[in-house]
Amino acid sequence: MMPKKILQIIVDLSMTVMLPVLMAYSLVSEVAHEWMGISMFILFIIHHILNYRWHQNLLKGRYSGIRIIGTVINILIFVIMICLMVSGIMISRYVFMFLHISSGISFARTIHLLASYWGFALMPIHLGLHWGMLMGIAKKITGIKETSRIRTVFLRIIAILLAAYGIYAFLQRKNGSYMLLKTQFVFFDFDEPLSLFFADQLAIMGLFVCVGHYVSKLLQFIKNIIDKGSASNI
Repeated sequence: MMPKKILQIIVDLSMTVMLPVLMAYSLVSEVAHEWMGISMFILFIIHHILNYRWHQNLLKGRYSGIRIIGTVINILIFVIMICLMVSGIMISRYVFMFLHISSGISFARTIHLLASYWGFALMPIHLGLHWGMLMGIAKKITGIKETSRIRTVFLRIIAILLAAYGIYAFLQRKNGSYMLLKTQFVFFDFDEPLSLFFADQLAIMGLFVCVGHYVSKLLQFIKNIIDKGSASNI
């Protein structure tokens, strides 16, 4: 495997691992949250540098349904990351305290909350849209070459169970209320085991990964039908 590909895997994996930890906020200490947020943004920039060809080809080629959705989500994530970094600097109580920012704090907190929860949904969807490619890389790393029906059925059952629990956790944690700004202050139960909090966050991530993956499969299925119909008319 090429060094660049290995670096891409490390960067993407690091960002994926950091995502649920960032959602913990006060549970992992605000200082750690701020430094981790900075690290996440740096990794995000590195991710874009490593995938510079995507930017080069942005205005080239035909836009299929899956490409349109992927591009829109990528642009939204980029805007969200900028909003998170700018608002994070404004409300910083430790790392950027030396800037002495005093105006716009309330608005910055609202933007940070909104961007955090939308980012937590869109980033896993982005992963789901590329799940086939990620599984191809995983097969190369593990050396798995042959397909297994039993393994496929088992993994699909796990995905269904994970998505089902993800729906429960999404509702229980009131993520939808934060995404729609119905609630503007995040409640943390400091008596709750941290392991349970992370289990819920991972389940929610799994839910949105499944959404992205099966949306991509649905769009590919529709594309195949259209292509077959066009070929039969020739």
